[in-house]
Amino acid sequence: MHCRCPRLNRGDRRDRNAIMRTHTLLSIALLGLLLGASCIQANDTDNETEAPQGTSAETKEDASVETGEEEEEGEAPKKEKTTEIEEEKDVMVLHINNFDRALSEYKFILVEFYAPWCGHCQRLEPVYAEAAGKLKEEGTAIRLAKVDAIEEKELADEFEVGSFPTLKLFSNGDRKSPVDFTGKRTTEGIIQWMKRRSGPGAAVLDSAESAAQFIDAHKVTVVGFFGSLEGEAAEVFKEVSLDRTDAEFALTSSPDVFQKYEVKSDSVVLFKKFDEGRADFTLSEDEKLDKTNLTTFIDKNSLELIIPFSEENADKIFSSNIKLHSLLFINSTVESQKALMDDARTVAKVFKDKMLFVSIDVTTAISHVLTYFGVSADDAPTVRVIEMETGKKYRMSTNDITAESLQQLCQEVLDGTAKPYFRTQEIPEDWDKGPVKVLVGKNFESVALDPTKNVFVEFYAPWCGHCKELAPVWEKLGEKYADRDDIIIAMVDSTANEIESVKVDGFPTLKFFPAGGKEVVDYSHKRDLETLSKFLDNGGVMPQEESDEEDDEDDEEGDDAKKAEDAVDDSKEDEESAEASPNTTLKEEL
Repeated sequence: MHCRCPRLNRGDRRDRNAIMRTHTLLSIALLGLLLGASCIQANDTDNETEAPQGTSAETKEDASVETGEEEEEGEAPKKEKTTEIEEEKDVMVLHINNFDRALSEYKFILVEFYAPWCGHCQRLEPVYAEAAGKLKEEGTAIRLAKVDAIEEKELADEFEVGSFPTLKLFSNGDRKSPVDFTGKRTTEGIIQWMKRRSGPGAAVLDSAESAAQFIDAHKVTVVGFFGSLEGEAAEVFKEVSLDRTDAEFALTSSPDVFQKYEVKSDSVVLFKKFDEGRADFTLSEDEKLDKTNLTTFIDKNSLELIIPFSEENADKIFSSNIKLHSLLFINSTVESQKALMDDARTVAKVFKDKMLFVSIDVTTAISHVLTYFGVSADDAPTVRVIEMETGKKYRMSTNDITAESLQQLCQEVLDGTAKPYFRTQEIPEDWDKGPVKVLVGKNFESVALDPTKNVFVEFYAPWCGHCKELAPVWEKLGEKYADRDDIIIAMVDSTANEIESVKVDGFPTLKFFPAGGKEVVDYSHKRDLETLSKFLDNGGVMPQEESDEEDDEDDEEGDDAKKAEDAVDDSKEDEESAEASPNTTLKEEL
C-alpha cells in the first residue's frame, strides 16, 4: 500500500461564479506546490509544500528578487540547451532544442511528459528506465524519452499535457498526431505496447493451414472474418489490435478459412485454449463493428470462467465491466478443495456476464488479500462475494460449499436479498484509556452514536501520510478535551474496520457525531489544533468569522486551485484522484 498524490479538493467550496477552467502550465506548476506525496483529499489549507526542484529558472529568479536574497556565488550556471541528445539511464532527455532531432533520428519514440514533484512520475521512473534499457539493447528503432513539462512549457502546451505522467508515441517523425499510450505502466507492458504499435499489425491468414498454425500457437487469438480487408469493419479491427497486447490478432477474407471454421458472414471469432474454446461475434446486416462493441466482446470472452488471482491477472479483474465478483478461497494442496473448482465453474456458467468468478489460493503470498476479506488460511475453503462499486461483501451462511449453495448466494446478491458483512477488529482492552479513544466495528455505534456525547472521529489508514501528520495534533486535541464528559475524541482504522452507516471516501476523514442524534457533520476545515478546537467549542460548526476568513482565502486562491484541480481531473488514470472510491481502494489493497 502507498499514499497517492492527491487531487486538490477544497472541501465544500461552493458558488464559485468566476472559476476559470484553463489548463495552463502555470496552473500545473501551482498544483505541484500544493500537492503532497500523500493519499487523501488535500482540503487542509494549513499544510505548506516547498517549491519542487523542477521550478523554472524564471520562478527562482523572481523569488530571489522578492526576498532580497542573492544567489550564492559560485552557483553552477544552467547548462545550455543544444540539439545534442543526452540520456539518463537509457532514457533520452528532450527539450525544445532537440525534440525535432529525436523525431527525425528514431522511427518510434515514446515520450513521457512529467513533473519533478509528481509521485506517480517518481514511481514510474525505474519502470520506464528498465523498459528503455531493454528496448535500446535490442537495437530496434524504438526508443523512450522524457520531457520535464514544468521546465518545457512550450512543448507541454503544444501537446496539451494536462496531467502527469502523460505518455505519447511519436511515429515516423510525425509531430502533429502523437498517439496516447494505453498500455500497462509496467516494464513488460510498455515494451509489449511499443512493439505492437511499431509492428506490422494484425496478421493476414490466406489459407486454412496458416490459420490453424496461427490459432494453435497462441492461448487467445482474435480473428476477424471479413469479406474485404479494406472495409470499415476491418479498419476498426486493425485499430483495436494495435492497443491490445493480451491476445494475438489476425484477419482473413479467404473462403477456405471461412469454411474451415464454419463462419458464414462477417464475424469476429475469439479462439481460446480454455473453457468453451471459442466465442463468436456475428455482425447482423444492420450492425456495425466499432471499437466499443469489439473491445467489450474481447473483454468478456478472453477471461477464464474462473480467473486465478495473481498480480498478472489483477488488471483484468479490476478493469472488468462486471462489478460483482465471487471469490473462492482454496488450499491448492488439498485435493478435495481443488475439486470445488468444478462446482464453481458450473455456477460461473450460469452467471456469465453478470458476475466474475475468481479463485484465490491461500498458500500463495496473499496475506493482504486475506486480511481485506477477514479470511485466514485455515478458513479455506470459503466463499466471498463483493460489489466492487460499493465495497459491500457477502458470505455464505453455511460452511458446506456446493454448486447449489454457491448459486444460492450469488442469486441472493443479485436479487438484493443477501445481507452484507463488515470487517471489524476486536475491541482493545485499553480502547478508552488514552486521550483518543480507539473505536472498532464492534464498539463504534455504542460510542459514536451515544446520544449524551459529542464524538469527533478520525477515520484513518495506517499508511496514509496526511494521517501521520495529523496524529500528534489529534492526540493533543484528545488531551485538551480529556476532562470534558460530553466530548469524546476518537479514531478508527478504516482499513480494518467497516462501519455500515459511514462512507469514507479518503483518508483522513473527520466526522462529528453530535449529541442528541443530530445529523452527522463532515469536517472540511483546517486541521490544526486551534481550528479544530474552535469547531468543537462552537458545537460542531465553525464560528462565522472563521468561515468568512476561509471563504476570503478561497476567493483569492480558488481560481488557481481549480485550474490545478482541473489539470489533474483530466488524467486518464483514476489513480490520480485522492478521493478513493471503494473500487480504487480495493484495487490498491489487493
